[in-house]
Amino acid sequence: MTEPLPIAFAAHLSRDRRRSIHTVRAYRSTAERLLAFLQAHWGDVVTRAQLGDATTADLRAFLAHRRGEGLGNASAARELSAVRAFLAWAGEGAPGPRLKGPRAKPGIPRPIAPHEAVALAQEVAEDAAEPWMAARDWAVLMLLYGAGLRIGEAVGLTGAVLPLGRTLSVTGKRARTRVVPLLPQVRGAIEAYAAASPWPPHREAALFRGAKGGPLSPGIIRTSVRRARARLGLSDRTTPHALRHSFATHLLGRGADLRALQELLGHASLSSTQVYTAVDAAHLLDVYRNAHPRAG
Repeated sequence: MTEPLPIAFAAHLSRDRRRSIHTVRAYRSTAERLLAFLQAHWGDVVTRAQLGDATTADLRAFLAHRRGEGLGNASAARELSAVRAFLAWAGEGAPGPRLKGPRAKPGIPRPIAPHEAVALAQEVAEDAAEPWMAARDWAVLMLLYGAGLRIGEAVGLTGAVLPLGRTLSVTGKRARTRVVPLLPQVRGAIEAYAAASPWPPHREAALFRGAKGGPLSPGIIRTSVRRARARLGLSDRTTPHALRHSFATHLLGRGADLRALQELLGHASLSSTQVYTAVDAAHLLDVYRNAHPRAG
């Protein structure tokens, strides 16, 4: 009996591509949805060979169907990424139909929504070449979004920070040292990376390593984020530093004191922190305009 296509595809992702369990599950679900849609769309059972006949119009119709079910831009872009991978596997690498993913509307700089920040970190981790690299990239991005570190501060950490406690001592600009609290999720991400890394941590050596064991370059993370945001349809302003920006804005929106936020971010001047009040006000105004019946 022939193995169902989504199951065979999932086995390929797990065995040959070494994708995470989360990715395998998500991509298999997308394959199942696509096959069900095409079967109804074409009026017949879809074989692996017939998947090669899928057109751009077919994919556009599938995405429209999914958007009708409430899929947002980032989720729709992830769905399209999974569809492309499924069709490429089915066609044994043959180029499939071309279709650009949805993009977020351009506008003034805004914080990344929490679900977008998590989706971005997941997408970067899932695209990593090795499982330990996936754990590394996830941990770095969680430090930016969950602890407000600069990218240079995160990759500059050494093995001396282990074992982790509830706080982390960070050396920032002008050699200023500050203490930031570690959320359990952030602490768990770092510990998972340290356990998976092929290089045991040493007090004097970089905590986050590159593919050959040297210190991780910030450029590696920036490149990975740039690729991930394109697949997710996020704005070009979605950079590693934007995760730190979002950390600050979300804290301020939940009532954080400006002076306390200044300390958490390591700003030498309060004026550097005050920029977030304007961004938060702009965000609140957008919420008002979109929600209030008398707005506009």
